[in-house]
Amino acid sequence: MGRFQRLMANLRGRDLAVGDIHGHFQRLQQCLDAVGFDPAVDRLFSVGDLVDRGPDSGAALQWLAQPWFHAVQGNHEALAITRVRGGRLDLDMYRAAGGGWFLDLPRSVQLGFVERFEQLPVAIEVESAAGLVGLLHADSPFADWAELRHWLELHDDPKVREVCQWSRRRLKVEDSAPVQGLRALLVGHTPVREAKLLGNVWHLDTGGWASGHFTLMDMRTLQLVTPGPGDPAAPPPTAPA
Repeated sequence: MGRFQRLMANLRGRDLAVGDIHGHFQRLQQCLDAVGFDPAVDRLFSVGDLVDRGPDSGAALQWLAQPWFHAVQGNHEALAITRVRGGRLDLDMYRAAGGGWFLDLPRSVQLGFVERFEQLPVAIEVESAAGLVGLLHADSPFADWAELRHWLELHDDPKVREVCQWSRRRLKVEDSAPVQGLRALLVGHTPVREAKLLGNVWHLDTGGWASGHFTLMDMRTLQLVTPGPGDPAAPPPTAPA
């Protein structure tokens, strides 16, 4: 699949995007059920960090096997890859960040996860009638999406990947400069109380894996899709990130 993936527009149903999942697939499924997600025609896009912290990290492989589910590689998937393939990794940090479930798996089982995580692109772009929508885990190192596409397809520079998966700069400095060449860029990585727009970059990790709630975005309209407060599957009130 490579580091960059392009997908055509969904002409049959909705394309929804969600922030970090972190092993809370049951909670995510409740959210999808509440908004009438139909896997026969709809697609779900993840900005990465499928695993660690929550109770259902092992379900990541089942979700990734679904034809309607697409994800970019987050920094937590990258940590698992580093652990198995060899590289500098602070194991205490990894365990504290929720990676204990993975560290304690047999090596052969770890390998199954890593082989699938390695197939995940760092970036995805999805066509829509109103223009391209991009997905990354953290942020774009370039002000132009075409430049990022070029680097991921031709160079696969680890420093570029590091920004894509780890950077918190945009939120930290409230950078509202848009990423050129995209209608919108959807990211996660840094928890926010509510979905936050800076320039054309939407931050969607509203802590659905912690004490917050999952935020779903309709990628065609860029409108947030959430259950109403009276819905039995509605999430609990948002707590501070």
